[in-house]
Amino acid sequence: MSTRIILMGVAGCGKSSVGEAISARTGIAYRDGDDLHPAANVEKMRSGIPLTDEDRWPWLDQVGRELADKAPLIIGCSALKRVYRDRIRALAGGPVTFVHLAGSRDLIAGRMAQRTGHYMPLSLLDSQFAALELPQPDEGALTADISQPLDALVDGIVKGLNLEEIKA
Repeated sequence: MSTRIILMGVAGCGKSSVGEAISARTGIAYRDGDDLHPAANVEKMRSGIPLTDEDRWPWLDQVGRELADKAPLIIGCSALKRVYRDRIRALAGGPVTFVHLAGSRDLIAGRMAQRTGHYMPLSLLDSQFAALELPQPDEGALTADISQPLDALVDGIVKGLNLEEIKA
């Protein structure tokens, strides 16, 4: 089975935590999309400057190539706009399932305020929500409510994607 999954959503929605938990549960490798950003992107975000589409294209291309090269794979990637998701799909070499980790701005801001050691400042959260285009029905995405406990969230995603039978 070729499983290509993107955990998408604004900064601070839990892509890394959820990805690691799904990986532990299913044995599918998880890759943090933050690690695929060019250094210039990281520096811009660290400085509180929102990325432009032009900044994101090389990163999104790398995400798509990772999915093509290493499926099955789960990647955490904001994939905020449909055009970004379409670009990833085009490069992935097979179907890609997007899981939108959805939550309120207040919930996510509270989580971001408590995390340490991440380059993405809370000041960029509004720009993330402004850029977010919710997945449309024809994209076949799964939306998961991040207000629930991590175990329940992961259970719902694993069941929703029929990953229970996959165990490396």
